[in-house]
Amino acid sequence: MMLLLSPGSLSSPARYRCRRALRHLRGRARSVALMIINDASSRRLTDWMKGRRWSVLFCSHSVFKRIFRLKRSGFTVTHALHFLQLPSEISGTMEEAEACPVPVLTAEKRSLPDEDPDHAAKRLRVEEEEESRGEDEEEQLEEEVEESFADMMKHGLSEPDVGILKFISEHKGFSGVLKERYSDFVVHEINKDGKVVVLDDLSVPAEAEESSPDCSCAESQTLTEEQKQQLDELQLFKNKEGSVSIEVQEDSKEKRTLLHRAVKTLYPGLETKTEDREGKKFIVAYHAAGKTALAAPRKHSWPKNRGSFCHFVLYKENKDTMDAINVLSKFLRVRPNMFSYMGTKDKRAVTVQEIAVLKISAERLSHLNKCLMNLKLGNFSYKKWPLKLGELQGNHFTVVLRNISGSLEQVEQAMTSLRETGFINYYGMQRFGTTAVPTHRVGRAILQNNWKEVVDLILKPRPGAEKGYLVKCREEWARSQDPEAALKKLPVKRCVEGQLLRGLAKYGKNNIITAFGLIPRNNRLMYIHSYQSYVWNCMVSKRMEAFGLRAVEGDLVLRGSSAHVLSAEEAEKHSVHDVVMPLPGFDVIYPTHSVGGGYRDMLSADDLDIDSMRHKVRDYSLAGAYRRILIRPRDVSWELIQYDDPRVPLVHTDVEKLENAPAPVYLKEGKYRALKMEFSLPSSTYATMAVREVLKMDTSIKNQTQLNTSWLN
Repeated sequence: MMLLLSPGSLSSPARYRCRRALRHLRGRARSVALMIINDASSRRLTDWMKGRRWSVLFCSHSVFKRIFRLKRSGFTVTHALHFLQLPSEISGTMEEAEACPVPVLTAEKRSLPDEDPDHAAKRLRVEEEEESRGEDEEEQLEEEVEESFADMMKHGLSEPDVGILKFISEHKGFSGVLKERYSDFVVHEINKDGKVVVLDDLSVPAEAEESSPDCSCAESQTLTEEQKQQLDELQLFKNKEGSVSIEVQEDSKEKRTLLHRAVKTLYPGLETKTEDREGKKFIVAYHAAGKTALAAPRKHSWPKNRGSFCHFVLYKENKDTMDAINVLSKFLRVRPNMFSYMGTKDKRAVTVQEIAVLKISAERLSHLNKCLMNLKLGNFSYKKWPLKLGELQGNHFTVVLRNISGSLEQVEQAMTSLRETGFINYYGMQRFGTTAVPTHRVGRAILQNNWKEVVDLILKPRPGAEKGYLVKCREEWARSQDPEAALKKLPVKRCVEGQLLRGLAKYGKNNIITAFGLIPRNNRLMYIHSYQSYVWNCMVSKRMEAFGLRAVEGDLVLRGSSAHVLSAEEAEKHSVHDVVMPLPGFDVIYPTHSVGGGYRDMLSADDLDIDSMRHKVRDYSLAGAYRRILIRPRDVSWELIQYDDPRVPLVHTDVEKLENAPAPVYLKEGKYRALKMEFSLPSSTYATMAVREVLKMDTSIKNQTQLNTSWLN
């Protein structure tokens, strides 16, 4: 008998995982005990289980939360129960569970090595608070969804929907699971000097470590041992909302200044202020990220001989670049636009990239390593300039494809073709969204000046996987067309839907262009760039079908920054790797062969004039650009790996190397096989399209989810 957790008050993905595990166990164990919370949500889940051969046990909410916390920390459910003192009726179930071991499907949770237990305890408290808030919102806003995630993703996009149709290699394709774990996809940025960015040094530059002798003296003579301990605890987030008060024995401005400097220098992350209490002066230290902090932190002095920007390497796990920067800005109490970077990186991955921040010391940044989860900062340096988007040369990828079906010969043929010929430089599925309403359709409506359709496409109900509150918001909009009523259904207003509804509520439904302008500019431009990408994908598929792997008369090649049309004689001297295709716009030329006419036909079918790509709203005018149709990766290498446990990481990360953690051990014989590949790509090129060429299979979430589910079942 196996004990699983499936509380109704958890988020939909968690409920889905538990149901998937139950389906996986069907027919493999005589009975399954399901531990759930005894509330209205659990009763709905109990009703769902009627007629199925499972017994149901109940436990208290507090016991459940302890088990779930341990499960999230990396233990399986079975192991977690060893750490709890459970009632006898449950411990009996535990004995039966151990007698009949069954695999447990758990979500991945990687924590950074050698973490202090106090920090871990604090993180658990923070997570518990966040989970509690999330549960309250979701219990009010989400209904039980009977479809599995795989069923919901049947409504998502597949590659043919966005023009991704052709392959160029001749090997026979095989199956494999991409990003089964986020640690199977590791990205290292390649900076403008061509150097691969790695995290290999957590130390603070020597100049930042130097502290004033006066500060050290003040600290040793003024602060008591009790005060030092209190400041230590405050700095390490044990009591983020608290404060430490230090009475000024000798009331003078010089003495107060010395104390302020001592606390802020010796305890990075803390701010100080002076308070009068019953005629006495106190220096009050508080945490800069606390809710009770001052509206703005005090300005720190900045040495004149030091560069204004602190550059550092950001290592992140399973977190989007902007999410990571928002976390850093919150803890440092600065605006997110104080940070600069060369490119955004995938969320479901382990990524390493360079970041720059204005006038924040390396010491303050280094302190965050004690407080943050799945983020690590290092390789600090001071420079006089920030980073700029697009300055990078590219990215180096380490990708693991699990449970592959291909033979050794197939793998060798596929990887050799990738190294020597490359792949079609399609825009990947990320460019077009994951729901049943692709972003390029919104972009087309913008270019058509059809603003009612823009609103409808963004806000209308749609099939597929979405958060419960978004579903309710869309349903309210479809029912009432009232932006204020729909906005009330959103607990988080910063999403695109929330920003558009705010604009409609503020400016009215007759002023959609202005209302749409409340969406951040990058998000708005994403829609029209997505349409350009869709057209480019479709046209490149036509070009590859018509002319294959050779340059032909009428193709375009770049000469400097301008495009040149090849004559028949010139085409013989060029490779297909030289050929570019235009993204539609007013400042590009088109191929003079049949595919050039295809651009005009496609845009005409979408009620757009290829000769008039300027929009009455300047932001939405398309200049166009050129993009190579084939990409040949650099530094290509690969190896076949055998493994038994699908939960074991197969890549040695930068943090694990820093902590001297042992590298993954690959078996000579195992239940499963994985293909580990490494390669470097230029910027704005999609690694998933390289993987697609190797596997010769659809890399969309829709297809990968179904493949992953069929493997687990």
